[in-house]
Formats: sequence, C-alpha cells, structure tokens
Amino acid sequence: MDNESKYIGKVLDDRYEQLELIGSGGMAVVYKSLDRKLNRYDAIKILKDDLIADDESRERFLAESRAIAMLSHPNIVSIYDVGHFDDSGDAVEYIVMELVDGITLKQYMQKRGKLSWKESLHFSTQIAKALAHAHERGIIHRDIKPQNIMLLKDGTIKVADFGIAELQNSIAGNSDETMGSVHYMAPEQAKGAAADARSDIYSLGVVMYEMLTGRLPYNGDTTEEIAIKHINGNPIKPSRINKEVPEKLEAIVMKAMSADLQSRYQSADEMVEDLEKFRKEQATEEVKSTIIPKEETDTASEDENIKSDSKEKTENQKQKKRKSKELSKEKYKQKRRRSRKVTILTGVFCVIVLIIAVSAFLWKYWLEDFFSATERIEVPNFTGNMYEDVINDSQYSDAYNFTVKVAIDTEHEYGYIISQTPEAGKMVNSDSNGVNVELTVSSGFTQIAVPEIPEGQYTEAEARKILEDSGFTVETDTSSSDSVEEGYVISTSPSSGSNLDIGSTVVILVSSGPETTEETMPDLIGKTVEEAQELVSENNLVLSTDNIKYSDSSSSYSGTIIDQVPKADATISSGTPVYITVAR
Repeated sequence: MDNESKYIGKVLDDRYEQLELIGSGGMAVVYKSLDRKLNRYDAIKILKDDLIADDESRERFLAESRAIAMLSHPNIVSIYDVGHFDDSGDAVEYIVMELVDGITLKQYMQKRGKLSWKESLHFSTQIAKALAHAHERGIIHRDIKPQNIMLLKDGTIKVADFGIAELQNSIAGNSDETMGSVHYMAPEQAKGAAADARSDIYSLGVVMYEMLTGRLPYNGDTTEEIAIKHINGNPIKPSRINKEVPEKLEAIVMKAMSADLQSRYQSADEMVEDLEKFRKEQATEEVKSTIIPKEETDTASEDENIKSDSKEKTENQKQKKRKSKELSKEKYKQKRRRSRKVTILTGVFCVIVLIIAVSAFLWKYWLEDFFSATERIEVPNFTGNMYEDVINDSQYSDAYNFTVKVAIDTEHEYGYIISQTPEAGKMVNSDSNGVNVELTVSSGFTQIAVPEIPEGQYTEAEARKILEDSGFTVETDTSSSDSVEEGYVISTSPSSGSNLDIGSTVVILVSSGPETTEETMPDLIGKTVEEAQELVSENNLVLSTDNIKYSDSSSSYSGTIIDQVPKADATISSGTPVYITVAR
C-alpha cells in the first residue's frame, strides 16, 4: 500500500473511519470518512508525515485550522473538528471538513469555456461574500483560485482551504501547484510582501476575468515572468475578448485587479456592495424591457407618422373619406365603437402588466421583508456556554443563525463563548429565516513555539515576517554589537523554542553595529612600533601594522616613529585605524 493510502480502513479517535482516498496536495492527503458518532460522511484532511516532523508546520496547521473552524458561512466549506491521534507511535494531525458533492470551478470552466456574465456574477458574488465573512474574523485565504472553489449541483459556491494556503505555498516550491497559483497572485505577494484582505480581492478579480473571457489575464513560460506581469498590471480589458461583458461589470473586475493597492477595493464588503448594485440595476432593466419596448415602438411609429411625407398623409385621408362614404351611417358608428373598445382594452392590459411587473420588482427587493410573518422573541443567554453545545442544541438550531468570530483569550478553553450580539434578554423579530446571532468565542490556551531566529542570519524585516506569520505580535529594540552586522537580529525575547500564547509579544533585538566612542589620538612620534601598539590599544584605536611606511631620517633613531596619521591630540572615533611612518 502506498503512503497516501495507508489510512484507508483505519479509525481515528474511535470515531472517524477512512473509507477512500479523495485527493492529495502539497501538504495533506484527503479521505472520505464516516463519522460513526453522527452517522455522517465527512472529508478528513491528514497532514503529511514529512510535515508532522516539522514542529513549526504542525503548530501553524493546527492553530490556523482551529481559527478557521470558527467560520460559519454557506459559501465556505465547514470545518467540524480538529484533532490529534497517535497511530502506533506515529502522530497524526487531521481536520474534519464538510464533504462537498460537486466539482471545482476550474473543472467547470474547463468543460464550459467562458461563462455568461450572469453566471459569472452569480458565482463571484458568493465568493466575495465568503471572503467578507472570513476577513471580518481576521482570516486571509492567500490562495484564491478556481481549484480551491467548489461548485455544487444547485449552483452554490463553496470556498475551500482557508488559512492554510500560505503554509502550502511555502513548501510547494516551484511545483505545478505553485505555477497554478501564480496566475492568481496579487502583485504585493509577487513582490514577497505579506498578503492582506486586498490580496484575496485581487485574486477574485482574476477568477472573474477568467470566467468572463475563458482565459487568464497574464501568461508566461516561468513563474517569474507571470509575476512581473502582475506587478506591472496592464491586462487586456475583458470586453475586448468577450463583447457581451457589460461595461459596469468590467469596471468591477478591473478595480478588483488593480495593481495599485489603494486603487483596489479596500474590503470584500465594498466589492459585494458594487456586485449587488450591478445585479439590481440589471434586474430593473429586465423589468423595464418587458414594458418599454412597446412604448418605444409606439413612440417611434408616432415619430415616423409625424415625419412622413405630406403627400402620403393626404392620400391616406382621401382613402379614409372614400371608405367612410361607402359605409352606411350605422356601420360607421359600429366600427367606431369597436375601435374605441379595442383601444381601451389594450390600454388597460398594458397598465395591468406594468403594475404586475413593478409590484413583483418592489416585492423582491424591498417589500418582502416588511410583510413576512414575524414574531418577537427574547434572545437567550449564550455567554458562558461552549460553542459546540449551543449550535448542536436542537432548541436553538431552527430559531437562530449563528456566526462566530474568534478572540484571543487565554482565560478560557477553546470554544468558550465570551460575548454575544444581540445581548441576552433583548427582544428581536423572528421569522422563517431565524434570528442572526454573532457569538465571540475564546481561542483557548493554544500555544506555539517561538521560531528559531539564529544570531546574525536575518534582517529585522525577515525576522518580523517569520514571527508575525507564526501568530505573534512583534516589537523591536536595538543594541550595539561587535559580532552582528548592523540591521541584523541578535536575539529574540523570549528565546527560540519558548511556548507562548498566540498573539503574544516577541521582542527582537536588532544590531546597531559596533559601539563607538570619541577618543584622543596619542602622540606616537619618537616611540617604537611596540610602544605605539600599546598606546593605540589603550585608546580603543587600531594600529595598521600591514601599512607601515619606512623613510630615511638623519634626525631620528632607526626603528622610531617619525610621522603619524591622524595627528596627535586629534579627536577620533573608537576603532579608527592609525597609520605610522618609521625611520630606517
């Protein structure tokens, strides 16, 4: 049995039975699993053996996974559990996730080619809402791409692999997976800077571009070539590739893909707002299109009649007169009555259609919430309970929609509810959709080791990134050092290997270079080289013995100093080299 399939048939923690291998990535193997306790099929992601041996990778995998487990959104693959299991002496780190019955967005696009703008808008709005939910809780995806987005049969989007993309990229090197990711990488990531919420927005913009055009904005033979194109930021507009792309939707894509951070959407919520605004505008246009074309046609006909040739008008009038003369007076009256009825009925029908269309639009976008059946209920006190106990309690599951944010807290265990919104005892409206309640839960006593920062090997910026990526807050102090180059880290406090709570402060001590003092240059004239060496050392100076000059002198003894640089009594910095000339 190969290494990736070795867990098939095994049961983790007497609960999760591994049924079949689903897939494998750069950092983990994924199995279809049966949860014997809940009789439910899940997906279990098991950290690969070579990464389990790496303490830093293992701790980051678990710490980030615990935080991601607090995400609760219909467009994010749910994480149910995070665990550790000893398998015959070998440690197993695993994550239990929602088993999604669908395909990746990448597979869907490979089958369909470019998508319609309506379908692209539908998918993009769901992804943006998922990002907004995660960003509000301080979680950045860092690797948004179609391969990490699942598409269900009903058109629902599920974003996967939140929070662990950074670790995955750090071990993937120049693999095909990294080559795939670089096509969606934000310019600041390509430059090596830390990713933030706006980096995820850029990647979503690239995914939208690919959906609308059937192609990527930038391509190249190497990752470096593609990365440079992202940094330069000059893609062909989607409408030049697909003329059906609406101008306003194109503007949203180009703003999301702006290489300039400040010109980009500053939050996913801001992008969702523009997407929803565009969708509503299109819905309004569609409603109007069912009514307006008839009016436009009538207006156009009237204009044509007004502008028609006067001769044609005269001829028509003559024809009408001839026909009216041919009709009897009674028949003429009957015809007029029928014509009037048809006109009235046509007008009434148009008005009814207009009222129905406008009413449907108003109900859909404004009135539905006002007229839905609601009742007033009192919000229970969830504070002090465990998160899992609350969401699994049947008396709450139907009446409340829970969202969760994680707060760093070392006073309570993981999942303990610290606070809630709305507050306990508040009266709120309840309808068929339930009451939205946000729970703030404790991150628990999670501790991770301070990464190793060897003396003199990392600059301040490099050490700061290592520590911040591990979950610590960083402060800086400086100190002189004769052995560590200026700008490089001397040590950390607490030292490497110390276990600290996530979010704790680590101080990095940065070298300011050798300590310098002001010294007075001694008088070396007439002294021997040995005497000069002793005097120079006493004054924290350095005698340049490799550059001693010799000169003939009739007034000095052989071997004594006849000239010096700097001159006697000059004020100079410690460590300054001293040059001498000696008599032959």
